[in-house]
Amino acid sequence: MSSFSSIGIIIRQDTPRALKEAKKLAEWLCEQKKEVYCEAGMDLCPTSHTLQSAKDFDKIDLIVVLGGDGTYLKAVRQLQGRQTPIVGVNLGSLGFLTDNRIEELYTTLKATFANKMETQPRALLSIEIPGQQKFLALNDMVIERGDRTHLLNISIHCQGHLVTQTKADGVIVASPTGSTAYNLAAGGPILHPETRAVVVTPICPHSLTTRPILFPDDRQLTLQIVGENRSALLTVDGQKVMEIDHSHKLIVTRHTQNHHIVRHPTHNFFNLLREKLKFGERD
Repeated sequence: MSSFSSIGIIIRQDTPRALKEAKKLAEWLCEQKKEVYCEAGMDLCPTSHTLQSAKDFDKIDLIVVLGGDGTYLKAVRQLQGRQTPIVGVNLGSLGFLTDNRIEELYTTLKATFANKMETQPRALLSIEIPGQQKFLALNDMVIERGDRTHLLNISIHCQGHLVTQTKADGVIVASPTGSTAYNLAAGGPILHPETRAVVVTPICPHSLTTRPILFPDDRQLTLQIVGENRSALLTVDGQKVMEIDHSHKLIVTRHTQNHHIVRHPTHNFFNLLREKLKFGERD
């Protein structure tokens, strides 16, 4: 971490409280002699700049997210693989990504500017449909049947070798960061954020022998729908991005760059599990 002169503010724009806090934050940052950047349609302070294109994110040294984990993931999408660190501040319930409370916002930022915080690397997943599209995911990629009545038959290959054909409502491919999201709800394992692995978890599989599988994150995974009359929805970090069918081959690898999340040096992943998920508690 180094000096931060240009700060981007990303919020959940349909939340009045987020806009109110963002305006206060922008004014405070201007008092600290920082350049402030905000999303289009927001007028935070007279001297703030608007993020009009993806290239504008090259000018930012740090992003502050005001909202929940969904807003944080939106900021990650906007970075498009840039390694700009993010401070996540929650406005409601504690999040896995936005674990700084709004009451501690300015204390957290002062510590960040004084280089008293830490940036922790998080793996990003690269999803490529050869010759068509590419996506990045901090949490997960999901192939799901949506409101379709048929089950999906999905082939899974690792380094070109067939692993299995899974008949299920869908499949989740999650990073360690995303292991506590949809993957966990679908019965997948919790991975420590520093684990060098990718987890593939079936959603409501047809067979009881179908279980989540962990793969080393230096391997290439390929997923494809089996059957010409079958289609599904592709979701990346909670956003439905396109409809796919048997002609789409999805190649998943660990991205060459990491995402960087700003944490307090005393941050403890296991404390977060206990606080957020009541992990290990008994009735």
